[in-house]
This record gives sequence, C-alpha cells and structure tokens, in this order.
Amino acid sequence: MFNIERWQEIFEAIAKNKLRTFLTGISVASGIFILVILLGVGKGLQNGIEKQFERDAAGIIEVWSGATTKAYKGLNPGRKIQFRNDDYDISVQKYGDQFDKNGSTYNAWNINVVYGKESGNYQYRGVNPDYLAIENGTIIQGRYINNNDLVNNEKVAVIGQNIKMNLFKDKNPIGEQITVNNINFKVVGVYTDPAGEREERRVYLPLTTAQKVFGLGDKLSNLFYILKKQDTYEAALTEADKFTKGLGHLLRSKNTIAPDDESAIGINNSIVEAKKFYDLNLYIRLFFWWVGICTIIAGVVGVSNIMMIIVKERTKEIGIRKALGASPVSIIVMILHESIFITTISGFVGLLTGLSLLELVGPHAQSEYFVNPQVDFTVALSTLIVLVVAGALAGFVPAYSAAKIRPIVALRDE
Repeated sequence: MFNIERWQEIFEAIAKNKLRTFLTGISVASGIFILVILLGVGKGLQNGIEKQFERDAAGIIEVWSGATTKAYKGLNPGRKIQFRNDDYDISVQKYGDQFDKNGSTYNAWNINVVYGKESGNYQYRGVNPDYLAIENGTIIQGRYINNNDLVNNEKVAVIGQNIKMNLFKDKNPIGEQITVNNINFKVVGVYTDPAGEREERRVYLPLTTAQKVFGLGDKLSNLFYILKKQDTYEAALTEADKFTKGLGHLLRSKNTIAPDDESAIGINNSIVEAKKFYDLNLYIRLFFWWVGICTIIAGVVGVSNIMMIIVKERTKEIGIRKALGASPVSIIVMILHESIFITTISGFVGLLTGLSLLELVGPHAQSEYFVNPQVDFTVALSTLIVLVVAGALAGFVPAYSAAKIRPIVALRDE
C-alpha cells in the first residue's frame, strides 16, 4: 500500500544529505552504465560473428587443395595437388546418402567481363545447381544454373547484383549477352548475397561449360558439402567431425598424400568454426557480466555504508518508533525502502545513459566483426532485476541492525 508519510521521510533524508546521496548514486549509476556498455559490446561482437556466418548456408564443409609439405611413398614434398572431377565423384559415391546439398566449383579471379561499352574485372565460378543454396544466395531476377545447363554445356550466366548495377545500370540484363574472358554467355539470372557486394562480384557459369570453353579439362578448385540436419547441435557436430576425418583420409589416399599432411588438402568445417567463435563470444560476455557485476557490488557496498550511517544518525528516532509499538519488520521495510529507492533511481540513470550512448554511437562503431552493439529487452530486464536485488542487499544489513536496536538504549543515544 502507498504510504505518503514514508515517502516524505525518504525525500527529507535525501534532502538533508544531498551531496552524500548524489555521490552514492553516482557509484551505482556508473556500475550499471559500465555493465550496459560491456553487454552492448558483447552483443556487437555476437552480431559480427553471426554476420560472418550468414554468407554461407549453415553447416557448410569446404575442401580445397594446396601443396604437399611431406615426402610420401617416394614422392617429394612441394607437389601441387589439383582436384579433378573424380575426386568429387568418389566423395559422392561414398558419402552421398549423408548430404543435404553438395557441389564442386572451378574459380578464376580478375576475369574481364564485358557488356557493350561497359566492362570490369570480376570472378567467374563454374558451379552446379546446389551451389546457390550453399552460398545462401537468392535469385532476384530470372533463374539459376540448372541440370539442363550442365548436361548440354549451355553458355548461360548468372550475375551478382553488383555486376548488374555496374554493367547494366537500370537495364534488365535477362537475355542479354556478356563476354567472360572473351567467350559469349547469355545472362539468365541475377542473384543477391547476404554477405554484400564482395560476394556479388561473381559470374556463375555451368561447371561443365566452364571446363570445356576455358580448356580446363576436368579440373576443380573446391568441393562443398552440407550434411543432413541432426536432431541436436552436438549430434551435428559429431557427424560433421566424423565426415571431415573420413573425407580427408579418402582424398589424401587417392592423391598419394601423407595421412597427416593437412596443408595438401584443407577442410573447413563451419560447424566447428562456429562453435569456436560462439564459445569465445560466450566467454567474453560472461567476463563482461563479471566485470559489470563487480562494479555494481562496489556501488552497493557504498550504498550499504551510507545506510549504516543513516541508521546511526536515526538511532533515537528508531528507538522512539519501537517504543511506540513499531515492529522489527516495519523498521526493516523502512530502511530497505530508502535503500532500494536510491539504488533503483541511480541504476535507471546509469541504464538509460548506457542505452542512449549505444543508440548514438553504435551505428557509427561498425566493423567486419562488430555490428550493431545493443542491449535487448531480456538483458534490460535482467539489469532491472539486478538493480532491485542490489538495493535490497545494500539495505538489508543496516535494516537488520536497526531492527535489533533496543528502545531503552536508543533513547539514551545522543
């Protein structure tokens, strides 16, 4: 029930000790402010990590070839390993029932792409139909590469939105002819990628067509796999780890590579990499919580000390209250009320200041691994709970001491 007399007492006590109350409030507000800023920074790091993993489909496993670093079966180190179609084929034959999506590519960089009088240097990538899902791309005009294009070696191309804007401006590119490394291709689609312009500077071609018209034979650059979904994250992690080890052994054996020569064939398991990043981010956020809570505790100790002084100054008043019949519980509630009020108001000031700073500075503090630092509703609610608990803890010991004061002793106090 609202008690106006109690609130008057609280405001009178604050008015008598403005500077002391202000300095105490600053210590609490600074603790909450630091906690909010640190949690906002932690959220920015998490958003940055999630942004990095947005560029590809979840659970992608990418394989690439390099050079051997170890002698093996009479072969010297330094051999350049070149993937070919049969490397991809044997992986599909052995593990095909485990795949949700899979594909192989051939990549070439700084290739001249021309449309009319416009031109630019971009990347072309020979692909199969599954590759759009692997890259997590979206067709916004026309269509993607299909099986018919592969079977018939069709000279068709799907271009990124960045290329479309640079070469075609406002013109519809569908059906138009472009030249890729002096070979004509018909544009059949335009795609966009969540990773942005960097990923939209590619021309996708049917893999079989690229191998044929550019004289590549059966060469491949990369192999890609997405395994079927599992019921739990741990099951997916276990399955992916088992697959990558088996695939690595299979490809090294086929290409006469030492079993432990990881430089010759590299495998990136995005599930494992994501777990590493998210675990690191979790540890960072827990550390931020720990630092913020410690700062708040320092402020709470200050509030508690102030409340102890207030109790000492009001010893006679408390004795009179008890002599007139006030219960120990009412004395405790009176002290807690003041403590929670000071802590909560100060904490809200720190909370709002921290949120305002994140709102103002956050959009300008963006980088590749740091995006949109903010504090969501759940964290704000948690901070509110911390405020109330902190205020209660700050006032409990002084309140308990006040409740134990004996009236006869308090009335003798000068």
